[in-house]
Amino acid sequence: MELTWNLVFTVFLSCSCWGLDWTLDRNVILAAGPLTSDLLRNLSGPLGDQGSDSAAVDEDVDGCRQPLPALLPEYFSSIYARKVTHYKVFLSWAQLLPAASPQNPDEEAVRCYRQLLEAVRAARLQPLVVLHRRARPAGAARGREAWAALFADYAAFAFHAFGDLVEIWFTFSDLEAVIAELPQQNSRSSRLQALADAHRKASDIYRGKYASPGGKFSVVLPATAVWELLLEPATSSLAKDAVDFLSLDLSYDCHSNSRLLQKLSELPTVEPKVKVLIFSLKLQDCPSTRSNPAELLFSLSEAINKEQVFTIGFDVNIFLNCSSDSKKSRSCSLTDSLTLQAAEPRDFKTVAGSLPPSPAYRRVWETFANQSNAERDAFLWDAFPEGFLWGVSTGAFNVEGGWAEDGRGPSVWDQPGLQKAAKGQATPGVASDSYHKVDSDVSLLRGLRAQVYKFSISWSRIFPNGHGRSPNLQGVAYYNKLINSLLDSHIEPMATLFHWDLPQALQDQGGWQNESVVDAFLDYAAFCFSTFGDRVKLWVTFHEPWVMSYAGYGTGQHAPGISDPGVASFKVAHLVLKAHARAWHLYNSHHRPQQQGRVGIVLNSDWAEPLSPRRPEDLSAAERFLHFMLGWFAHPIFVDGDYPAALRAQIQQINKQCHSPMAQLPEFTEAEKQLLKGSADFLGLSHYTSRLISKAQQDTCTPSYDTIGGFSQHVDPAWPQTSSPWIRVVPWGIRRLLWFISLEYTRGKVPIYLAGNGMPIGESENLLDDSLRVDYFNQYINEVLKAVKEDSVDVRSYIARSFIDGFEGPSGYSQRFGLHHVNFNYSSKPRTPRKSAYFFTSIIEKNGFLTKSVKRLPPPNTANFPLKIRAFTFPSEVPSKAKVVWEKFSNQPKFERDLFYHGTFRDDFLWGVSSSAYQIEGAWDADGKGPSIWDNFTHTPGSNVKGNATGDIACDSYNQRNADLNMLRALKVKAYHFSISWSRIFPTGRNTSINGQGVDYYNSLINSLVASNISPMVTLFHWDLPQALQDIGGWENPSLIELFNSYADFCFQTFGDRVKFWMTFNEPTYQAWLGYGSGDFPPSVKDPGWAPYRIGHAVIKAHARVYHTYDEKYRQKQKGVISLSLSAHWAEPKSPQVPRDVEAADRMLQFSLGWFAHPIFRNGDYPDTMKWKVGNRSELQHLATSRLPSFTEEEKRYIRGTADVFCLSTYSSRIVQHTTPRLNPPSYKDDQETIEEEDPSWPVMAVNRAAPWGLRRLLNWIKEEYGDIPIYITKNGVGLTNPEEEDTSRVFYHKTYINEALKAYRLDGVDLRGYASWSLMDNFEWLNGYTVKFGMHHVDFSHSSRPRTARASARYYTEVITNNGMPRPREDEFLYGQFPKGFIWSVASAAYQVEGAWRADGKGLSIWDMFSHTPLNIENNDNGDVACDSYHKIAEDMAALQYLGVSHYRFSISWPRVLPDGTTKSFSEAGLNYYVRLIDALLAANIQPQVTIYHWDLPQALQDVGGWENETIVQHFKAYANVLFQRLGDKVKFWITLNEPFVIAYKGYGYGTFAPGISVRPGTGPYVAGHNLIKAHAEAWHLYNDVYRASQGGTISITISSDWAEPRDPSNQEDVEAARRYVQFMGGWFAHPVFKNGDYNEVMKTRVRDRSLAEGLNKSRLPEFTETEKRRINGTYDFFGFNHYTTVLAYNLDYDSGISSFDADRGVASIADPSWPDSGSSWLKMTPFGFRRILNWLKEEYNNPPIYVTENGVSQRGDVSLNDTARIYYLRSYINEALKAVQDKVDLRGYTVWSMTDNLEWASGFSERFGLHFVNYTDPSLPRIPKASAKFYASVTRCNGFPDPAAGPHPCLQPQDAGPTISPSREEAVQFLGLALGAAEAQTALYTLFSLVLLGVCGVALLLYKHCKSSRQGRPPPDPRELSPISSF
Repeated sequence: MELTWNLVFTVFLSCSCWGLDWTLDRNVILAAGPLTSDLLRNLSGPLGDQGSDSAAVDEDVDGCRQPLPALLPEYFSSIYARKVTHYKVFLSWAQLLPAASPQNPDEEAVRCYRQLLEAVRAARLQPLVVLHRRARPAGAARGREAWAALFADYAAFAFHAFGDLVEIWFTFSDLEAVIAELPQQNSRSSRLQALADAHRKASDIYRGKYASPGGKFSVVLPATAVWELLLEPATSSLAKDAVDFLSLDLSYDCHSNSRLLQKLSELPTVEPKVKVLIFSLKLQDCPSTRSNPAELLFSLSEAINKEQVFTIGFDVNIFLNCSSDSKKSRSCSLTDSLTLQAAEPRDFKTVAGSLPPSPAYRRVWETFANQSNAERDAFLWDAFPEGFLWGVSTGAFNVEGGWAEDGRGPSVWDQPGLQKAAKGQATPGVASDSYHKVDSDVSLLRGLRAQVYKFSISWSRIFPNGHGRSPNLQGVAYYNKLINSLLDSHIEPMATLFHWDLPQALQDQGGWQNESVVDAFLDYAAFCFSTFGDRVKLWVTFHEPWVMSYAGYGTGQHAPGISDPGVASFKVAHLVLKAHARAWHLYNSHHRPQQQGRVGIVLNSDWAEPLSPRRPEDLSAAERFLHFMLGWFAHPIFVDGDYPAALRAQIQQINKQCHSPMAQLPEFTEAEKQLLKGSADFLGLSHYTSRLISKAQQDTCTPSYDTIGGFSQHVDPAWPQTSSPWIRVVPWGIRRLLWFISLEYTRGKVPIYLAGNGMPIGESENLLDDSLRVDYFNQYINEVLKAVKEDSVDVRSYIARSFIDGFEGPSGYSQRFGLHHVNFNYSSKPRTPRKSAYFFTSIIEKNGFLTKSVKRLPPPNTANFPLKIRAFTFPSEVPSKAKVVWEKFSNQPKFERDLFYHGTFRDDFLWGVSSSAYQIEGAWDADGKGPSIWDNFTHTPGSNVKGNATGDIACDSYNQRNADLNMLRALKVKAYHFSISWSRIFPTGRNTSINGQGVDYYNSLINSLVASNISPMVTLFHWDLPQALQDIGGWENPSLIELFNSYADFCFQTFGDRVKFWMTFNEPTYQAWLGYGSGDFPPSVKDPGWAPYRIGHAVIKAHARVYHTYDEKYRQKQKGVISLSLSAHWAEPKSPQVPRDVEAADRMLQFSLGWFAHPIFRNGDYPDTMKWKVGNRSELQHLATSRLPSFTEEEKRYIRGTADVFCLSTYSSRIVQHTTPRLNPPSYKDDQETIEEEDPSWPVMAVNRAAPWGLRRLLNWIKEEYGDIPIYITKNGVGLTNPEEEDTSRVFYHKTYINEALKAYRLDGVDLRGYASWSLMDNFEWLNGYTVKFGMHHVDFSHSSRPRTARASARYYTEVITNNGMPRPREDEFLYGQFPKGFIWSVASAAYQVEGAWRADGKGLSIWDMFSHTPLNIENNDNGDVACDSYHKIAEDMAALQYLGVSHYRFSISWPRVLPDGTTKSFSEAGLNYYVRLIDALLAANIQPQVTIYHWDLPQALQDVGGWENETIVQHFKAYANVLFQRLGDKVKFWITLNEPFVIAYKGYGYGTFAPGISVRPGTGPYVAGHNLIKAHAEAWHLYNDVYRASQGGTISITISSDWAEPRDPSNQEDVEAARRYVQFMGGWFAHPVFKNGDYNEVMKTRVRDRSLAEGLNKSRLPEFTETEKRRINGTYDFFGFNHYTTVLAYNLDYDSGISSFDADRGVASIADPSWPDSGSSWLKMTPFGFRRILNWLKEEYNNPPIYVTENGVSQRGDVSLNDTARIYYLRSYINEALKAVQDKVDLRGYTVWSMTDNLEWASGFSERFGLHFVNYTDPSLPRIPKASAKFYASVTRCNGFPDPAAGPHPCLQPQDAGPTISPSREEAVQFLGLALGAAEAQTALYTLFSLVLLGVCGVALLLYKHCKSSRQGRPPPDPRELSPISSF
């Protein structure tokens, strides 16, 4: 890199190539120093008249002593002013480490040296630091190796202590003095070796750990010995490879040193391109030195500088003239003849003159002022330096959203007033929703190939009130997740602490105008450094503080909206600077040593050009503009700790002009200046545009930014406009600004990070094809490259603004800065890469503008491929042995079949995604491509393609390679499965017509894949045969085999060095049948009986031919694998017990999969079942030969084993049974003799229904049929018709299918090696055109650029890939442990469901009696007339309870049984007596009653007067409760007023599906009923509390039910809010008034009110409580009774405003994840994780009340086995989640199972069974038979939890009689005498019955015997001739 000199000696002007790649600075090294004793005396005491050479003559100071002279800074400044650039400082080893140990330094000496070095740097000098000159420590070892090691320790200490102040280090400056210190008994060469060893060790330490960017390392060598040292191997490190340049101690005799110079000029012969620093220059016998020093230096330079020797600097001590002209100053200057004008870097012909040095701005401006436009805009084709960082940026308030999520406090941007001020009243409330989209955003960053991501931390998300006393842990978790995700994707996080979003709580105290905010910021910064600093190594304290000061406090356009440009603006900046400096020092002192990060600040600035270049006042105004915009913050930090002089002077001047001060610029104290100066490790720059500046035309005293600055801003109308009024496209300005910054502020010592550059597009523009922005980036980045390459500016990064569209302050969402478009109209806020994103990626990949040469390396080894698959030599049986698969799986219970499995795949599992050429490439006739049969087919009318669609453009992947690669990288796939278009490579199908551009396309694609570490999986033929070959017969022409082989051979030869996975054909079954059988696909041949077999025959032979070509010609070198991709649905026999159906299922698989797999993977021939069926049917059709062709024996041998792996495409399953179809016309389909159907219960998709369990069975079938062969699933996916980004159904499909694959791998031992999803993106789906969407990325086919947008399924698939499967989340791992002592275990029932006796003993009618006796209300017309007859079976129920071992029993009292008409006028003593007896029995058994006062069975008499809609019911309920308290309260200590009021109100009075069946007022009925329920509860509670509590000592509360709701898409803010709303409307409806504040929650009140008003009502349909009622309701609880069963996935659903209902008000729809196990109830899925979450929600929402779970259980339906495995799974997992909740500090006191027995399940009748005990309703005695779950629950109650088996057997367990496991083999129920018994029970019963029968038979036989005997005695004996032969026998 060419060095431009700041000060140039006349002798240097003649050589423009010195310092070839020297990048320390733009200046030559002109070194003075070190300090001498005489100089120190002069600077410290009274100054006398000093000699001219006093700086050089006296002795150098050995050590550092405090205090340093007061005039030392002035001395340093004076020599800097005279163009000295560097100053020598000699460290004293002996002083710093007197004991020779780095652990015990002299701290005073360290402080002294630091002060000295800081003084040097403060004068803008660079220290040249020598580690050791003389005087080692007294305790230093003298042995060679020990001395070298000791020196290395000292060097490391010095680097650590002073490295932040030093960039150039020297180990030794006086070799002879050091050698003299070493033991004299050693030889000189040995001592030199020790010295070299020490230098080498120090060099390694420096480079390995401490080297700063631009840092250099050397050693000073005597010029006379350098040649010897270079040639001596032992010491060459002193002068060669362990130094960055050569430093010489040169004593020069003007008369006799010509030989020395000659030797120095010959250095390149030993060390090429050597750089030389004359570190020390001593002159002898040189009389002309004083008169003409330039002549001397010229001769020296001319002698040394030859072709490859470059002098980079001189010692100028001998020319330094120091004098004192007063007692207060000391100045030094270079000899007059050496004080020269700075030369322009591009004009080396400039002659030194007498003009004063120019300021940095003037120098930059003058350099470029005379450039022509062509010179200015000339494009530089070059690359950035290696290690240059590329990234993108965002700001928290721009993109995060989640403004009130998870405890975040409001920021100044959340103020209502500011939101209204934004364009369109836009708010940042949701913004781009990045708070919920970490995975999505990081995926996009991966796709972009970003190396750094600059984001900001929301202060109020970490500290909601701005202060650091209580961090918001959920906010911390968000940033932890973001940072970890970035690092996992190898993206460097650059975290900004403050990006304009001050917590509103701090703004309320004055914000940045209050000094206390500095301390608050420091606390916040300290927390961030401590929490995230172990991973974040790039910190930005403030982002563009000028914008906040100017627009936030000056113009008021930004938050906080204060308009005070003269005072507030400057005060804010002042405090920001102090906050920044303190944060930097905090990091520097407390965090840097451990974290090794960097802290800087990002400043924004336009470039300023003078409006009229010839007007000096405009030139000054332009420079002043920069000082006001950039220097305002940069000058204090990077120069001298204070504001720029120009800024201060201007403010003073403007204040003098006005009668009162216009601006108040605060002043820094000296201590603050010292704190500020140097307080940044880098300068971050944001730059967007340039300005033309003129001096303000008229003076005014109205304060504004421009008037205070004394300038006016203009733009050149020729500069291109953008959609933003303040941004014009002026690329060349960024180069000038960077050079200005380098000269004025960083001076090559501090790197520049370009942290923000970009331009917006407007909403009216093309939101995806942002070509203007591409041009902007292209030009601006190139100007940055020029600054780096041509101006030597140390720029380290380019960060584009911005990553995605976001909220842009006052302009709302109208200004789109994003590389990715965000659709703010959609709730999911989908992101779509723009054209600029792909362009930026290309820049990153090239690191600039030079195309990198692609290294043709093989892709990573992703699987251990077998060398050769051994095929079976014998055919498959009929049915095949694979029938064991049906035997193993077909009788699985649904619960066991579908139970989700957690685990991971093998480490080298190949995750991929698929596409095919015709479906995505487009460019059907571009660049010489020939037509394919699909081109011809789609262009022919009547093709039956939906919408007459074609693949002419498709996804345009031919022209969108970067877009496709972006998606692949974002997905994190390891492989990309695509096909090559035969006609794109060979337009005519023959190798005589190679299309180079087509070849280039695939080469580029493959190269890019390999460069992205993605393995190409290439299919040679995916149905798109060149039309030219079809014209000669296509696959029916035998020549196709060789033509295909020549095409394949070319592909292997051309691409095989990088492609290691080949597939010859894709799904040939479809190719043969659809193309040649049904004729639906091209070439549209309809010959169903013959052609498919002929085509299949040809394909198999073509495949084998290509396989052998690869095997023989390429495999050894390329080491790839080759196979073909076969397709099949799984075939499930309709009746697995029927052999013909099993054979039919096997036959279907053999005809689809075995057709091609059997010849290749078994014996070279077709499956026998296929040969037999086709052969027999051909014979029945009177054909002479089989329609199925046959292979010769030679062909069989050639075909057998021609695949290395098994590649499978599969999508769905079929139910199959045998049939006898018609014989004619012949058809491949009829030959199979099967009927296929889909189960209507399987989820419906666009093409096939989903049956994931079929995949596991299919994989097992392949294993059984073809052996233990490696299998790759090369296509699996689902088509949907929904065109949008939300594709939850596809997420579920992949989740369940991949899980079945995982089961096959982990549980069944299938050798599964890879999985590729179909498909990467929406594409041309054959006959469906573009109507069916298989893509994980949505493609907008209506847009010319075919933009791709990731769907939810893409995010999910990436998650699966990241986890390499589906490992069990840590929170779902089973927890062993016990519940707290005294934990209550209970079981529940309800009166109407179990009691029966519906009219016994005077019981009145209830609403459920009426409802169940009304037709069509109850399933199977069941009712509760008898139910479980518990009214008459107290003893039986007690036995069941005692079996369970529970401590409590929850039951309800039937209101109409106690008060038949609902009022106290009709009391029934007999009814009450039942409950007295029950309670007494419970207490006698030591079981405590838990009594529910009301469990839905309202007296019908009360319903007849309005029921719960009539407010009078409140007092009726109170009176009823009073009866119970009075009569039972002495025995009952646990009362529940109401059970699940939500169900009462919602189902009873809203939908009418429960009693009383009212549905006519869905918008008001539920709310009115709920209102009265709440008041009734409160009255009952107060009654008990006021009257009975003191005497009875019980507790009373309410039981509330709620599902848990998870957002359907957790990354969608609307779904998150919908889930929250679901729970608030269900559980919060009743909990909030009772447990919170006596009133409904705000969500309900707001939603119902808003919809009511929208309907035209004048008030809310939700009733209001009076203030008195609120106070009476609030706190009416002793505990939280809670019923919970399941979880839902919730999402937002906007109902029409005309619909008035509870559901419409809630605005939520819900679905279930199909991987959740089913139950006997459609609404109940087994979701244990939700139980823990909702318990924690209750804790947080209601201040952790005591919670009793009063119901939890699961139902079964249909044939019920006593071995109820599913219920055991449910109870075990749910109770375990409750145990985890206890560990979460949830105050959980008890748990209750629903239910004790099977019972009447309301509207479902007896069809759903929740019971732990089976009740046989067909047996009049209604026996209670314990199920396996009863035994399990009993063990839990005995153990009070789950004893850890690792601790050994626990006494509470009974291992000899253990219950069933979670997944037992299925035990079928046996019907025995009306009972459904398990096998064991049935066996016992059968033996008993058999014994009784046998006993009966014996008794009968005995009686017959006696009868016969007595008969004989009364009869004569028979004649022997009458005996029959049989009887004789």
